[in-house]
Amino acid sequence: MSAEVVLVNAQDEPVGVADKLEAHEQGWLHRAFSVFVFDPKGRLLLQQRNVNKYHSGALWSNTCCSHPRPGEAVEDAAQRRLHEEMGFQCPLDDAFTFTYRAVLSDTMIEHEYDHVLIGQATPTVRPNADEVQDWRWMAPNELMADVAAHPEHYTAWFRMAIGRVLAHAHEQYPAVVPALDEAAQRSGFDSATDDTMTSSLMS
Repeated sequence: MSAEVVLVNAQDEPVGVADKLEAHEQGWLHRAFSVFVFDPKGRLLLQQRNVNKYHSGALWSNTCCSHPRPGEAVEDAAQRRLHEEMGFQCPLDDAFTFTYRAVLSDTMIEHEYDHVLIGQATPTVRPNADEVQDWRWMAPNELMADVAAHPEHYTAWFRMAIGRVLAHAHEQYPAVVPALDEAAQRSGFDSATDDTMTSSLMS
């Protein structure tokens, strides 16, 4: 059976369900989540998506991301996918939400109401090879510099969210996640200026 996603309006209120692939082909707004896990050294756990994923294959992104099933709570879905993709679970906190629309190809449009969850852990990473091609830990300043230098190596939603994620993580874990240095802040970017992407940050 094909996976289904929850279609939502601009307030994240469900308005129906749709086949996952069709929702991405048509660019219908649907509910999603993105998980960002930091270690005690303040490094962020990244995954490189499997090259055979239906979109954004081989690109680097956050710890895991996916879509809640119809009737499934966002945090339950996040824990489920964190285990399915990376082989572990850890406490997660709601950070913020944002919507974005990114034209990935002639036939694929990401249009998501994205719930961002942040956690801190010292996990034993056991990635699912069907989902994850590679993984690594990166320090915030190093990461921001690399994203600025090589944005094409990272997923659209990651590039849109990472600046706010790092700021939120510093507020939540100030003794662990450092504030970005001036060079990293200057290397920031605004994906909303790309005519193939739009984003709107929320709570």
